Amino acid sequence: MLFRTRELLLTQKTQLVNALRAHLAEHGVIVAGGRRSIDPLIRVFDDMTNPLPHVVRKVGATYLDRIAQTAGEIENLERQIDEQAKEHEMAQRLRTIPGVGPVTAMAVEAFAPAMESFARGRDFSAGLGLVPRQHSSGGKQRLGRTSKMGQRDIRRLLISGAMSIIHWRGRKGGKPGSWLARMLTCKSRMLTAIALANKLARIIWAIMTRKDVYRDPAGAVC
Repeated sequence: MLFRTRELLLTQKTQLVNALRAHLAEHGVIVAGGRRSIDPLIRVFDDMTNPLPHVVRKVGATYLDRIAQTAGEIENLERQIDEQAKEHEMAQRLRTIPGVGPVTAMAVEAFAPAMESFARGRDFSAGLGLVPRQHSSGGKQRLGRTSKMGQRDIRRLLISGAMSIIHWRGRKGGKPGSWLARMLTCKSRMLTAIALANKLARIIWAIMTRKDVYRDPAGAVC
């Protein structure tokens, strides 16, 4: 219940941000999208030199208040999820994996199929839609686009966690010689994030089937 409510609030927050950006665009003020778009929005309305009509500023203040309220509700839910995760042994094991926080850990526990139903980690990752479709031609195997099949919430959370790893550990190209460093030299950040989420899904399968904790084998992840 907490997880689903959080997802609903996240969607509402995104819709509010996008609606406010659209209002500003109508008046010639373009604010880039993305996770970090809220602070630029606040700066736009704090800048009194902007020739924005008074009514637009008034509507903007209403939007920003609602966005802030929603963000506070999300933070409160995440604290509750964090407290619940502390009471679950498997969630604690999963949180030893880089990029897997309490929300992802609890989502996997709540919504992932039984790990015993998958023969290997790759099968679990494929079930989430994180393994690219495979095609063969002339005796060679080619990877196609990532499948949309699978549990969307867990897939999205894993990709988000992967992006966090890339942001924090990949700012300087990743640890020299690591898998992440090699990927960042030849792939885009989004493709690297999907590949990393694939790795995380396989690790989750291993942790849950072996009831172990994560140990990074010489920079296998990052």
